[in-house]
Amino acid sequence: KDLLESISALKSAVTVLSKHNSASAFLQMPRTHMLGVAATMQNELSKHSSLLEGVLTRSERRAAAAFVQSPQDYFDAAPTFKQSYAPQSGEIFGILRQMKETFEANLAA
Repeated sequence: KDLLESISALKSAVTVLSKHNSASAFLQMPRTHMLGVAATMQNELSKHSSLLEGVLTRSERRAAAAFVQSPQDYFDAAPTFKQSYAPQSGEIFGILRQMKETFEANLAA
């Protein structure tokens, strides 16, 4: 049941982000939506940290932590050379999808 609730929360977060998955659209996302996505991510990362061990890379965990700590500022920061090839919004979107897929696979097992 706990995983089902987590999957549902992550599906909602992915849906919100998919509506804003270009860099310019993401920056225009209502603050409440961005805070909701950050809260969902933080909750699921802490609740299921052991399940996500070895799934998320160290850099993905750092990106998630930076986003959770300050969602608005995360996208205002200048991207590094590596990030310039993929928008930061896409990275967060990918992390959320990866978490959701991990939970779904674990539930099916």
